[in-house]
Amino acid sequence: MSEMTIEVHRREATGKNANRRLRAEGLVPAVVYGAGKETVPIQLDRKTLIELMRATEGHNPVFLLKLSGTKQSRHAMIREMQVDPVSRKVKHVDFLRVLMTENVKASVHIELVGVPTGVKDEGGVLDFITREVEVECLPDKIPAILELDVTALKVGDHLEVSNLVLPDGVALHDDLEKVVVSVTHARVEEVDEEEEDDLLEAESAEPEVIGRGKSEEDEGGE
Repeated sequence: MSEMTIEVHRREATGKNANRRLRAEGLVPAVVYGAGKETVPIQLDRKTLIELMRATEGHNPVFLLKLSGTKQSRHAMIREMQVDPVSRKVKHVDFLRVLMTENVKASVHIELVGVPTGVKDEGGVLDFITREVEVECLPDKIPAILELDVTALKVGDHLEVSNLVLPDGVALHDDLEKVVVSVTHARVEEVDEEEEDDLLEAESAEPEVIGRGKSEEDEGGE
């Protein structure tokens, strides 16, 4: 986890037209809510936000939002980010206030380490089923990723959420029996001799032509 400081301004005008004008100026409309306080509309520089997100690779960063022109600041995490499906530009951000002394829940990506024995030596197939889990911890303890070593997996083996190794101070808030990854046999469709003969006969048969009879309308009938 890393803390990123970003300057924000209170947003006086709200609504679609006002937000559209902000985006045209390179700003992002946003709100800050939670921690038992009122929701506050704010705006921030889009380029600065993207640069900070890239610096942390988007892994649950904690922002220190500093209100321009004041000494007010507040720690917050991004709860929701709206992105334009065409331009891919950030349209709106919801910030959730967090207290650095209280636990929060966050989704953390899982990263697999190694090549399973079942894939390398037995011709198996790796199936990565669960790619992130929810954890609970203090904001400054949120791990960027959780690594899972799959080297020892053979065909038929699997690993569950309970197999994840967590840093100190981090607890799982997820189904411990949920399968994260498994190694299975490569799927080969087998066709027995009788089915193969049927298929060959079907392929060699003459196609059936189905004609459409004339309707009353074709014949000029009423």
